Amino acid sequence: MATDDDRSTLDGAALARAVALLRAGELVAFPTETVYGLGADAADPLAVRRVFAAKGRPADHPLIVHVAGVGAAERFAVLDGRARALAAAFWPGPLTLVLPRRPAALDEVTGGRDTVGVRVPRHPVALALLRAFGGGVAAPSANRFGRVSPTRAEHVREEFGEEVFVLDGGPCAVGVESTIVDLSRPDRVGLLRPGGVPVEAIEALVGPVEPGGVAAPGTLPAHYAPRTALRLSRDPEAEAARLRQRGLRVAVLRAGEPEDHARRLYAELRRLDALGVDVLVAEVAPDSGLGAAINDRLRRAARGANGG
Repeated sequence: MATDDDRSTLDGAALARAVALLRAGELVAFPTETVYGLGADAADPLAVRRVFAAKGRPADHPLIVHVAGVGAAERFAVLDGRARALAAAFWPGPLTLVLPRRPAALDEVTGGRDTVGVRVPRHPVALALLRAFGGGVAAPSANRFGRVSPTRAEHVREEFGEEVFVLDGGPCAVGVESTIVDLSRPDRVGLLRPGGVPVEAIEALVGPVEPGGVAAPGTLPAHYAPRTALRLSRDPEAEAARLRQRGLRVAVLRAGEPEDHARRLYAELRRLDALGVDVLVAEVAPDSGLGAAINDRLRRAARGANGG
C-alpha cells in the first residue's frame, strides 16, 4: 500500500479487491493527486446512481470520468486539437477536460448533458487501479455532498465508515481538485473551476481562457464547507482578535507557499472544524496560480459554512 514515503508501492490484494468491487457494481474510494474520489464503473448506470445516493448528490450534477490514458478518454469523449495539446502537456495530472460526449458516456454520468468531463489522474495508485480495471471510473470527491473534500484515507472513513472500501494511497500531493476546462465549443475555451493546473499554463497552450461555460462538478456557490462558520481575511490575526473581543472562540488557518497551502488546505479545515470553536478565520492567498484555486475553495466553503 502506498505510504507518504513511497507512493508507487501498492498492496496487490487491495488493488485486486478494488477492481473486483468495481466490476461487481460497487463503490470504491481511491486516491488521486488532488483528492480522494468515490468511484463507480462509468459504464454501469446502476453503479453510478449509487455514487449519487451515497453522497446525497443531486442527480443532474455531472461526474468526471477517470481514465488511464488518451485512448481510454476517446471512448467517452471527442478530443479536438486543443484537447490533445492540453492532454499531452498535463495528463496524467490535475486537469479535467469537458468535451462533446460519445454514446458510451451515460446520462447518469453527464447529468443528461451533451458533454462529459474526462481526466487522467497522476497518482500511481489511481493509475494502477484504472489500468487493472480496464475501463472508466466515474468519480466525484469521496465526501458527503457539499462538505470538505478528503485528502487522506481516514477522511473518507470519517465520511462513510465501513460503507465504502477505501484504497489507501497516502496523503494527496496536490490537495485541491483538478482545473476544469470547457472545450465543448470550437470557438471558446472556458474555465469552469480553477485547480491544480494554473490557468496561466493552460493559456500558454490554447490562448485566452474565459470564465464560465457548461455545468461542471464543484462549481456551486456554496461547497467544500466545514460545519463551523468560516470567515476569510487578508489579516487573519486582526480579524481573529476582533472576534475574540466579542467572546467568540476562534481558530486561524494561515496561508503559506501555494503548493504547501493547497496540499494541507482540506486537512486543516477538517482539523480546525473538529476543535469545536465558534468561528474559523482563513487567510486569503495571493490570487494567481494555485492561489486562485485555494481562494475559490475558501470562498465556496465560507458560503456553505455560513448558510450559503
